[in-house]
Order: sequence, then structure tokens, then C-alpha cells
Amino acid sequence: MSIVVTGATGELGRLVVERLLATVPAGEVVAVVRDEGRAAALAARGVRLRVADYDRPETLAHAFGAGDRVLLISGNEVGRRVPQHTAVIGAARAAGVAQLAYTGVLGGPDADFRLAAEHKVTERLILDSGLPYTFLRNGWYTENYTANLAPVLRHGTVVANAGDGRVASATRADYAAAAAAVLTGEGHLAATYELSGDVAWSLAEYADAVAAASGKEITYSDVPAATHQEILVRAGLPEDFAAILVDVDEAVRRGLLAGTTGDLARLIGRPTTPMAETVAAAVAAL
Repeated sequence: MSIVVTGATGELGRLVVERLLATVPAGEVVAVVRDEGRAAALAARGVRLRVADYDRPETLAHAFGAGDRVLLISGNEVGRRVPQHTAVIGAARAAGVAQLAYTGVLGGPDADFRLAAEHKVTERLILDSGLPYTFLRNGWYTENYTANLAPVLRHGTVVANAGDGRVASATRADYAAAAAAVLTGEGHLAATYELSGDVAWSLAEYADAVAAASGKEITYSDVPAATHQEILVRAGLPEDFAAILVDVDEAVRRGLLAGTTGDLARLIGRPTTPMAETVAAAVAAL
């Protein structure tokens, strides 16, 4: 039996692998990657590599083995994820894996925003496959905001169309620790975890945290959805991707990313990382 992580050199995948290496022998960990060169450091530490591509189903035939515990990290190309995930699920079923854990989205079937659509289809495909599964419905990553700190600090404002909506975010490392826990522990089959941070915060509170960490005056500017869309496109984002981000803000406004179930803290055995702590680290790193 091996523990297999797909997308293992991605932002979430590499953190899952690191967490696994802290708890199990490297030889039990398999990293599924598209580019073997990017995973050379993992191979040097004893992690086994399997080269496969979500977009090339034939390459997935040898990605998994009977009895493997597999983490399917969702693809990052919106609009292409259903065929990609279908290929992975098919290969996992053909191999006879013992567990297929999937990183979906907080709320599952109740998440009605655009970014959630492919996750909901994927969960249904996994259920229909008959595979032993674990659903890890990840909430928002705090890094989704801190990655955009440079323009916030430059202009002195956080721009969004989320109103007074709140976000129960956590760090990628928090979510990675949860994934590692279900891959190495027992009792997680046929389980669904709604994963989110312990505290839901507003964008105004986020702006205050940036101000405290940077020593600069930072405000929150709540704008209409159409205005936010225009701002993002002018900043260079593709129109369709900008529309997805605006739609997420509308979901935040409706409270769909504010749930604090406690599942994440229970899985990782500690409180989730406070938003202000992540903001302070990101500001210091600039």
C-alpha cells in the first residue's frame, strides 16, 4: 500500500507531501507529477515518482496500485476539471485503490457559486464509481487574499464586492495537514468533512489586519459587482477569470464561505491559523 498524492508539486500538493514525510517513511509516499524534473528534490528524499497528466488519460494507467490511498487534488483549470477528474477516477477504479480522497469545496451540493460546479460533478462521479472515498470540502485559502497584497499596499485599499460577508479561511498548510490526516488515519472512509477556519472574518477586518501588519492606512472598498469586474479586467485578469472572482465575492456576501464547522481543527488536532498571523507573515515577506 502506498499513499499517492496527485498534483504533488502544486501549491497544496507539495505541502501535503511535506506533511506526510513528517509522519510516514518516504518510501510509502508516491508523488504523481507531470514534470519529473520539478520533483527531483522529492525523489532525492526517497519519495517515489509517477509521471502522469490529468489531460492524458493513458498516462494515468500506472499512476495507482491496488490498495493505494490516493489524494485527488482538483485541477486548477476551471472548465476542464470534469474530464480531468473523470480520467483520474477511472484510473483509480481500474487499479482498485483503497481510498480516494478529493479536495472539493465548502458546502458541497449547497455551494451555488460558479467555482463550485465542477466540484459537485466530481463528487457525484466518485459516488457513482463505487470507490471508497473521503470528501475534503475545502473552504477559502487565506493565501487567496495575501497573494494580492502588493496592489493593496500600493493603493491603500482592499477592493471587493463581498459587502459585509465573512470568510472562514485557513492556510494551505492547515488544509494539507487535514489531507495527510485522512490519508494516514483510520475511520475516514465514506466521510465528508466541511473544512474551514475557526473564525470567520470580514473584508473590513482583513483590511485592518493588513494595516496593522504594514503600518499603512488600508481601507475596504465595497463596490458593485460590475465595477469590480471592470477593475480586475483593467488590472490584466482574463475576463472570464475575473467573473469567477466576482462571483465568489457574491457567494461571500451571501455567507456561503462563512461556515465554521470545526472539522478542520479536529482533523489537524490544533486551532486553525488565524488570518492576521498569515497576513503579518505575508507582509513581512514582501
